[in-house]
Amino acid sequence: MNQVTVLKPHISLNVQNVTASIEFYKKMLGIEPLKVRTGYAKFDVQNPPLNLALNEAPVKERGALSHLGLQVGATEDVLALRERWQDAGLTTKDEINTTCCYAVQDKTWVADPDGNAWEAFVVLEDQLPETAEQSSCCVTSTNQLVGICR
Repeated sequence: MNQVTVLKPHISLNVQNVTASIEFYKKMLGIEPLKVRTGYAKFDVQNPPLNLALNEAPVKERGALSHLGLQVGATEDVLALRERWQDAGLTTKDEINTTCCYAVQDKTWVADPDGNAWEAFVVLEDQLPETAEQSSCCVTSTNQLVGICR
């Protein structure tokens, strides 16, 4: 079998208003879109490598997507992203030393204009045992911009 070289992950989001979403993602990612067309925008993110497309479409409610995230190497990176997002005028919500997805994590959250929640997080301790208080993973409440472990 031939080796496959993956260049970067691709996420395509349906959004209600591509102009509002462009403004949010410019602030969140700290870059300009690579391509903008009527009802469409593409961000070519280098760090982390990501091809992010926004497609304007009638969105009545959020679908099955739970949330999106950027895993970073240290709490200082989480705090740096939080500061960058706040400086850009985005509302953030922190969860420091929280247990989620069978791991202890530090994280901060933002939500795009369509309610898609993004977390920046670092795993501090992993492979925690299963307990009655916690199940497999976190879900998000975009109204409060916070991950909630089920």
